[in-house]
Amino acid sequence: MLTDALIDPGLADFRAQVRAFLAEELPDDLRRAASRATSVFIDPAVTLPWQRILNTRGWAAPDWPAEFGGPGWSEIQRYVFAAECAAAGAPGLAPMGLKMVAPVIMHYGTPEQRAHYLPRILSGEDYWCQGFSEPGAGSDLASLQLRAVSDGDDYVLNGSKIWTTHAHFANRMFALVRTSTEGKPQAGISFLLLDMATPGVTVEPIRTLAGDHEFNQVFFDDVRVPQANRLGGENEGWSVAKHLLTFERGGKYAPGLIGRLERLRAEDGIGPVLRAELDREAIGLAALQALEIKAMRGLGGSPALYASVLKILGTETAQRIDTLACQIAGPAAWADADGQTPAELAVAVPRYLNDRAASIYAGSNEIQRDLIARLMLG
Repeated sequence: MLTDALIDPGLADFRAQVRAFLAEELPDDLRRAASRATSVFIDPAVTLPWQRILNTRGWAAPDWPAEFGGPGWSEIQRYVFAAECAAAGAPGLAPMGLKMVAPVIMHYGTPEQRAHYLPRILSGEDYWCQGFSEPGAGSDLASLQLRAVSDGDDYVLNGSKIWTTHAHFANRMFALVRTSTEGKPQAGISFLLLDMATPGVTVEPIRTLAGDHEFNQVFFDDVRVPQANRLGGENEGWSVAKHLLTFERGGKYAPGLIGRLERLRAEDGIGPVLRAELDREAIGLAALQALEIKAMRGLGGSPALYASVLKILGTETAQRIDTLACQIAGPAAWADADGQTPAELAVAVPRYLNDRAASIYAGSNEIQRDLIARLMLG
């Protein structure tokens, strides 16, 4: 729950409006489905109906400027909204379109690209996946090798992407491709928007340790993508990607984690040692929440610095909470045959396994610490 001391007194009416909307419009079946989600990437059968409800109200994209279809809220209003959604158990929306590619389309896109893609992202008509990592290019993303060779008005793509979340659901991908092998590796990369139904695109599933089908490997065999689908200049995709990663790394971790932690603290029969660990995490989350609000007010550091700091704190806090959930659940964390185990405990192990990747994706936390050192120490 968002502490009253951290928000402006004038927001009481706004928060009451959000609470009333959630109480009236959030369907119970979507709330129940969200409570058993094992990853931040929830099945679109759950997220898209909720996105359409929010879009009808004009609230599907709280972070978007009003000129592009957002509500035009202040930073603190967005934070209050996120906190209230988390407290109500609303499903989180898929971030790849609304929170990742949309901001770079706004920043780098042509007027035609903005007019075409942004309304389709808002409505959910376009569901996006991210084509960054490759079998030989993960944290060292500049070494990517998916080739895009110019041929008339098109690029012809050959290669593959891996760990592509929800590619089996997506009808659109934003991808980094190699358009030049000259000079520094970062200098030969371009940023493309492509249709997943294009001939030559093949999606193969990758099952996780948790048993989920969230990831995929995507193969490109002579896939033709119009050059008009490029964001930014040719060989300038690295700058576009860095802009996007600021949105992927930074964010509002505390609201959702506070909701998860409070549900754990409400469980009966927790011993004093685990209770003390939960209390310690609650204190840490209060500090993280204060830091997130400080970041959104632009106090004490650059956006890039805050993005790295919050990514480390948010993902590692989630992993500690996952560990505590497994300890509290005991055998119930491994089996829920009758479906009676509280949701937070029934999904403890899958969440634990899925969240091990949280400190790796979007740039590993080791790399984030390196970035912090460079930004702070030069």
